[in-house]
Amino acid sequence: MSDKIIQLNEGVIKQELKELVRSSVEETLNNLLEQEAAELTKAGRYERTTERQGYRSGHYERNLTTTSGNVRLKIPKLKGIAFETAIIERYRRRESSVEEALIEMYLAGVSVRRVEDITEALWGTRVSPGTISELNKKVYVHIDAWRNRPLKSKYPYVYLDGIYLKRNWGGEYENVSILIAMAVNEEGYREVIGASEGMKEDKASWLAFLQGLRERGLTGVQLFIGDKCLGLLEAINEVFPDAKYQRCTVHFYRNVFTVTPRSKVREVAAMLKAIHAQENKESARQKAKSVVQKLREMKLKEAADKIEKGIEETLTYMDFPYAHWSKLRSNNVIERLNREIRRRTRVVGTFPDGNSALMLVCARLRYVASKDWGTKRYMSMIHLEALDVMTDSQVTAG
Repeated sequence: MSDKIIQLNEGVIKQELKELVRSSVEETLNNLLEQEAAELTKAGRYERTTERQGYRSGHYERNLTTTSGNVRLKIPKLKGIAFETAIIERYRRRESSVEEALIEMYLAGVSVRRVEDITEALWGTRVSPGTISELNKKVYVHIDAWRNRPLKSKYPYVYLDGIYLKRNWGGEYENVSILIAMAVNEEGYREVIGASEGMKEDKASWLAFLQGLRERGLTGVQLFIGDKCLGLLEAINEVFPDAKYQRCTVHFYRNVFTVTPRSKVREVAAMLKAIHAQENKESARQKAKSVVQKLREMKLKEAADKIEKGIEETLTYMDFPYAHWSKLRSNNVIERLNREIRRRTRVVGTFPDGNSALMLVCARLRYVASKDWGTKRYMSMIHLEALDVMTDSQVTAG
């Protein structure tokens, strides 16, 4: 009886089933590509028709990694019409996310063996140690090239900020600061124009960072927006003496709240907002004086002193077009980038060195900048151009 029992090799069966699924996926995707090509040309392969809008010119092959394994796509090449496919777009998005995930795992200190296991579980394909090493080398080169690229446009508005991460230095843990510059170019689009490692946010670090931006071609800056970091204003005045400085109102408010009783924070916040709700700088100055007087009557001397001493730096945005005010009075636009970075770096915890931290931050910044964040117009620059023309006319007349 036992002689008649069929012995099944489970490993072989699994492999055969996996290959069956893989080949089915490959065949289906290639059929979809052929259908897309036929729809674009309005004719099937070798079909003669007066409605034809393009001609076939063979194909090229491309690997696509799926959860069923690697499949070989035959991408149609067309003459007289561009071939664009949703399949390839999905592939590009997925390829980018896979590379980013591999970098994060590597920088997080995940062992190469563990990375192999994770990639096989997620994507059906085991990534070799050599591939991981080569991928990170390739990405590091690309990131450095992106980070140090020449700046060929003019950038009227530049936002500055720093983000602190943890690194291991000689067996001890310490903070490493990544300085970030985001700008609005003369067409009104946002760009991440700089990221660099700084030991801390001090004058020396900011000076080196700004000098690096200038050497790469940063010109046309009319306004820097940022928190009042140690040495930042001095560095700006030294490297870009013709540019103005706007202190972030959000950080200014928080600074005032540090010397405000919790029970009074809401009331003081309303007073501060009233200052920046004025229609021009002179009205804002007068409102600030009344707020300072009111706070002194409330026995909030420290809060009054902070406002009296620092309010002027928060009103610089009023020298620029009204249409831009809401986007110039704070560096919230770069703070949102920083939140995304923190979300990504939180899982890493402590980096092995400052360069690893910088590379992961830049990888994320480059990824975000390539999406809607960097491809949608952030503001219309017509208003600034009109203001510049008006200013030039006044100078000429004077």
